[in-house]
Amino acid sequence: MTGHETTTVALLAVMVAAYLIGSIPTGLLLGKLYGIDVRTEGSGNIGATNLYRTVGRKVGFITLIGDCLKGLLPVLSVAYSTLPSEFAAWVGLAAFCGHVFSIFLKFKGGKGVATALGVFLALSPFAVTVALLLFAVLMFFWRYVSLGSITAAASMPLAVYFLGESRTVTLVTFIISLIVIIRHHENISRLISGTENEFKA
Repeated sequence: MTGHETTTVALLAVMVAAYLIGSIPTGLLLGKLYGIDVRTEGSGNIGATNLYRTVGRKVGFITLIGDCLKGLLPVLSVAYSTLPSEFAAWVGLAAFCGHVFSIFLKFKGGKGVATALGVFLALSPFAVTVALLLFAVLMFFWRYVSLGSITAAASMPLAVYFLGESRTVTLVTFIISLIVIIRHHENISRLISGTENEFKA
């Protein structure tokens, strides 16, 4: 096996592992600890916001951290390994896809915001700062988590591009952000119709 083939096999192996880690349904498992299947409660989503509303603040926060780590840790494991640095972005995409299209949930899953946050924190923390500022401003004035998440996702590819990140990181950021926005299509419809739920602390 040539060096190039060995590198390709290593990338595929790490991506599969990252996908499986991302597929772990943090929110669903935490909800079941409290006797609740979050897929049948609230919005039906397995993400932190629905856990916050249906189970409680503490569980929602733990879900947020858990989902974020699913994106952060696989990318960091590549960044601090001997593998080529451009692998990190693809591994991040694999972890993100695991959360959104979980093999343990028949390829269904969450909307991917927290896992995307973890991936982006590892790939471009300065771009994340810009996105989080936008999220905070929108939450302060309008209190819609979905609006903040969609806007933050939309801003990420632009922030990454203007910060001079690599083409691979920019491409992967665009793909992840696009999927996050598409996964929020129902929220977008409710925002337009004025029926979206506000976030209540």
